[in-house]
Amino acid sequence: MQEQSDQPPAGRSRAVRLDSFGGPDVLDVREVPAPQAGPGQIRVRVTAAGLNPMDWIMTADANTAARFGLSLPAGFGTDYAGLVDQVGDGVTGFAPGDRVFGGALSRAVADFVVIDPASETAANEAHHTPGGVDDRTAATLTIAGRTASAALALVDPGPDDTVLIGGAAGGVGVFAVQLARIAGARVIGTGSAASSDFLRDLGAEPVAYGDGLADRVRSLAPGGVTAAIDLHGTETVHAARELGVADGRICTIAAQVDGVPAANGANAAAGALEEVARLVAAGRLRVPIAASFPVEQIRRAAELQAGRHVHGKVVIDL
Repeated sequence: MQEQSDQPPAGRSRAVRLDSFGGPDVLDVREVPAPQAGPGQIRVRVTAAGLNPMDWIMTADANTAARFGLSLPAGFGTDYAGLVDQVGDGVTGFAPGDRVFGGALSRAVADFVVIDPASETAANEAHHTPGGVDDRTAATLTIAGRTASAALALVDPGPDDTVLIGGAAGGVGVFAVQLARIAGARVIGTGSAASSDFLRDLGAEPVAYGDGLADRVRSLAPGGVTAAIDLHGTETVHAARELGVADGRICTIAAQVDGVPAANGANAAAGALEEVARLVAAGRLRVPIAASFPVEQIRRAAELQAGRHVHGKVVIDL
């Protein structure tokens, strides 16, 4: 059982707040008024929040924040899991005590989040947590699960495919590798030497990133690579092109390359996230938790996640 931190007085709650945009050092835990659910809304008592690269990328500077509609003071984190504790008038399908997970754009690291479940947007959504999926795991699913699903949909792997996945040991990579394997594809995943065993455990054949990537992949797969997903930048895109992969079967998530489609988790197919959760519940997809921190250690957690060298997900306990 997860230990709970001391709770604030009734009517008050804790939330991570930023009074200026910047790095992990601008993150603070504040006592704030507890938000209340209005008509059409539910309030969730958050028990865990998962961190993603987008959390610190979109709060790093004012121009980037503005593109996401953020202004100061701002919150932090998007993925959450917890229990419904208020239900507003007109809401159907949710009741107090329901376990839920979802996304609350840049406000998830807080004791409470208020969600409009009818909005069906990635930044403001709630889904029932399947039995057998703990809250820490559920809190990692939304951004990474949506993004991996969208990427897989673009390249559409199957049993006859060999898929090259760049940045395979990261938060999205752990989903993409396993979803491609579930689809029947052979997967080659790029990473550091230290990530080799981790990638093998996920079902990928590891290959070192860096100069000469295409040659190393060619040695592993002399029969050819048929699809590629670049989860980090453009190195995997260029290697895939060198290996003869058609642009239509390559995708990116963190860079734009002319002729290559880009995946966006917000555009994942309807039901994609629920399917990811069902696969986790069935034991067919696992989510490695690299580290968990109490909310009071939010700066340490954000520093670890922003370092981009963790194998799996970083979670905040509330």
